[in-house]
Amino acid sequence: MLSPESAAVVKETLPTVGAAIEQITRRFYTTMFADHPELEQDLFNQSNQARGDQQRALAGAIAAFAALLVADDAPPPDKVLSRIANKHASLGVTADQYRIVHHYLFAAIGAVLGDTVTDEIAAAWDEVYWLMANSLMGREAELYAQAGVLPGQVWRRARVLARTQESPDCIALTLTGVDIPLPAHRPGQYTSVGVHLPTGARQIRQYSISAGDAGRWRITVKKVDSEPGSPIGQVSNFLHSNVFEGDVLDVSPPFGDITLTPEPVPVLLVSAGIGCTPMIGMLRHLVDTGDPRPVWVVHADRSRAAHPHRSELANLVERLPEAIMRTWYSEIGMSTDLTEMDLPDDVQVYLCGPLPFMQAMKDRLVRRGITAESIHYEVFGPDLWLQVA
Repeated sequence: MLSPESAAVVKETLPTVGAAIEQITRRFYTTMFADHPELEQDLFNQSNQARGDQQRALAGAIAAFAALLVADDAPPPDKVLSRIANKHASLGVTADQYRIVHHYLFAAIGAVLGDTVTDEIAAAWDEVYWLMANSLMGREAELYAQAGVLPGQVWRRARVLARTQESPDCIALTLTGVDIPLPAHRPGQYTSVGVHLPTGARQIRQYSISAGDAGRWRITVKKVDSEPGSPIGQVSNFLHSNVFEGDVLDVSPPFGDITLTPEPVPVLLVSAGIGCTPMIGMLRHLVDTGDPRPVWVVHADRSRAAHPHRSELANLVERLPEAIMRTWYSEIGMSTDLTEMDLPDDVQVYLCGPLPFMQAMKDRLVRRGITAESIHYEVFGPDLWLQVA
C-alpha cells in the first residue's frame, strides 16, 4: 500500500503528472535508448516505438496504477499488473531492467516538469514506481517458476513442421520442440517468437497458440503492410518471406492471463481479423474436453477470403452441441450487431481484435447489461485499452 503521506501527494499531483505523462515517456525512451541501444535492438518492439504505441501504453499503465492507488474504494490493480507481468515474462524481462527504467524515467520526469518536482513529490512518485515494479517482479518470478525456467531465461528452440496459407495475408506455422518438448498451454495463451532481422536487430512478437497437443503448437502470423525503411511489420514480413518447413525459431513458454474459465458458465467469443486465433484455441479445448456449456461465437472480417481459419472455426462450432456462430463481412455490407443474441446474465465474454472494434463491442455489451467484470480482452501489442476502457 502507498503510505498516507505519499497518497496525498500523488492524489494532488496526479492531474499534473498525468497531463505530461506522454511527454515524459517519450523523453524517457529517447534517453534510455541512447545509452542502452541494446534494449531498443533486442527487447523493445521497434514498430510500436515508431507508432508511439509503446509510449502511450507505458503512460496509461503508470497513470492507471497511480489512480487506483489513491482512489477511494478502488479495486486492487490486479488486472493491470497481471497483464503486464505476463507480457514481461514472455519477453524475458529481469529485475535489473527495472532499475534501468527507474533511472531514466525519473530523469525524464525532472526534465519535463522542472522545478515543480519537489523532493516530496519525487519521493511520493518514487514510492508509486517501486510499488508497481516490486509487484511486477514478484509476479514475474512466479510466472518463471511456473514455467520451470530461471528469471529471464525463457528462450527455447522450435522447429517448423508445417506451414499453411490460411488467408491471403495469414500463414499458420506448426512447431515442435528441438532440444526439449514444447510444454502444455492453457486455451487463450500466447508464445513470444524472437527472430534475428537483416538489420541486426533481434525483435520479439507474441502469437496466440491456436492449436497444440503432444508437444506441438500452432501459431498464425498476419502479414502487416509496411513501407521501405519502416520498422512496422518487420517480424511478420520476415516470417512470411523466410520461414518454412524445417526452419528453427526461438520461442518462449506459454504466457497470458486471458484464458478460458474452467467454470461451466456460458461463453461468448467475439473476434475480428487475426483476433480469431485465441478463440480457436478456446473452442478446440471445449471440443476436445466434450464441454457441454452454451457458446456463442461472433467474428468480423473484411470478407470470407480474408477470414483466417474460416472453415476450421465453423467446424469446431458444429462439433459443440450448444454453440452458435455469427460472421460479419464488411465488404458485403454486413455490420456487427449483438442485439439478436439472447445472452444469459452469467455469460463470460472474451474479446480479441483491433482496439476500436473491442471498445465498440464492450460498449454494446455493457448497454445490454453485461457487467464489465465479465468482459475479458486480449490485445496484440501494447495495451492501449487503459486509455479508453
